[in-house]
Amino acid sequence: MKKSIAVLGLGKYGRSLAESLYAMGMDVLVADKDEERIKEFAAKATVAVCADLEDESVVKELGLKNMDIVVIAMGSNLGASIMAVAVAKEQGVPFVMAKASSERMASILSKVGVDKIVDPEGESGMRTARVLTSTSYLDFFNVDDNLCMVEMNPKDKWVGKSIKTLNLRKLYNLNVVAMKKKSGAWSFVDPDAELTKDITLLIALEKKDLKRIQ
Repeated sequence: MKKSIAVLGLGKYGRSLAESLYAMGMDVLVADKDEERIKEFAAKATVAVCADLEDESVVKELGLKNMDIVVIAMGSNLGASIMAVAVAKEQGVPFVMAKASSERMASILSKVGVDKIVDPEGESGMRTARVLTSTSYLDFFNVDDNLCMVEMNPKDKWVGKSIKTLNLRKLYNLNVVAMKKKSGAWSFVDPDAELTKDITLLIALEKKDLKRIQ
């Protein structure tokens, strides 16, 4: 379903998010006070507006009431973020997400009505740490406080056996979501196919069970 999404603030995170959303076919409105960034996004968004996001009257004129989602991507500006959240909520936006640069900022934004807080730098650090300290993981993704997903090659003792035979769900409390061969595309899992060393598995599991497949 096509959604209308506003991204306020075109820092590194905002630019990446807006560009990805537009590439996925969403209606994307971007706003930033930097004219050069707005010119850059003229062809990368549905609407690109040069606007002072610290000015409440300007933010109110952006038409946020027509958005399904508003993303406040001004992680370094607490005052502007609070005001933008308040305006979005007042205009009836169903879902408001905001970037926070600190725990204190996250706490304050939660109190003023944000539906979801993101900490790209913190999440990236955790993801990198998981990969660097593991001999098994190729990549690591947070789903929530409890669940995560990892990309990994089959353990040596799994090679030559099928997922059904290994009974990984029972032994490790995990689900193999997808698999792919080297340089190939992800595909659904064939539980009877023998695992080979060149296969990458995408696995969902609870964080408490990570050490079991380490």
